[in-house]
Amino acid sequence: MREKAGLFDQSSFAKYELRGPDAAAALDRIAAGDVLKPPGRLTYTQMLNTRGGIECDLTCARLADDHYYIVTGTGFRTHDFGWIADHLTGDCTLTDVTEDWGTLSLMGPLARDILARVTDADVSNARFPFGHVRAIDIAGVQVRALRVTYVGELGWELHVPIAGLGAVYDALMAAGPDLRPVGYRALESLRLEKGFRAWSSDITPNDTPFEAGLGWAVKLKSGRDFIGRAALARNAPLAKRFAGFTLADPAAVLVGRETILRDGVAVGHLTSGGWGYSLGRGIGYGYVRLADGVTEDWLRVGHYALVVAGDEYAAEISLASLYDPAGTRVKA
Repeated sequence: MREKAGLFDQSSFAKYELRGPDAAAALDRIAAGDVLKPPGRLTYTQMLNTRGGIECDLTCARLADDHYYIVTGTGFRTHDFGWIADHLTGDCTLTDVTEDWGTLSLMGPLARDILARVTDADVSNARFPFGHVRAIDIAGVQVRALRVTYVGELGWELHVPIAGLGAVYDALMAAGPDLRPVGYRALESLRLEKGFRAWSSDITPNDTPFEAGLGWAVKLKSGRDFIGRAALARNAPLAKRFAGFTLADPAAVLVGRETILRDGVAVGHLTSGGWGYSLGRGIGYGYVRLADGVTEDWLRVGHYALVVAGDEYAAEISLASLYDPAGTRVKA
């Protein structure tokens, strides 16, 4: 994945379509991010409760002025559909289309070369930049190609009408020797290295985007109203902050829930953990807490350790992505 390319079968993603003359306005009221981008654009966004907590974490692709394609996690299909449906206003209709579309995620530095071999569409960075959606043809099947990633590499989610999924998969696998099928354990390691959050563990209805380090995805400066805006606008000191940790000792196996020590005092616990095969060390994420407010300076000056199976292991804290923090590989 880091050197060549891999293909994930992520057909279990939950997928919805929102259509109607009021679709954009209704979604804008629910989403904390800017979903009013023109057709052909993607928005990664959270949907918040009135406390500012994260109820949904998903991607909205605007296919037309009155048509959105929404993709979210496998386990949150019922929850996210219910949340959106319960808060819609105006003339629009939400439909669950999960079974209608399969998803093949083509990821890795050679992803563009492989994709170019199976489609006549221009998939260059200039014509198909990051954060865009296009309809392209592969093996005689029209595919919704979303240029987005959960692994920190160049890539596309290819959303395929379910009847054509096998043909598209075969065409991709025949496109060159550098592509391999890849599984979810690899995806978990890759996303941990990149610092991508997972809803229900790293982010929950009890965590705000600013606490989770996702404030950049919130349209607070737009002046437009959305559910949760009032809570976020209070600008109170953050009593907790999301941070990454790495362990140099390979004897420690992180799985999540390990206690975080700062200068010997317990200040939180990991929300997720695993092994980073590219970095060659254990990786964990969690919230560091301080009732008076957590600042970046306070976080950086502490000495950290993680309690793993009763033993303490020295840890290094990171507030930036551990892998390619500038994001140059994603936007290559």
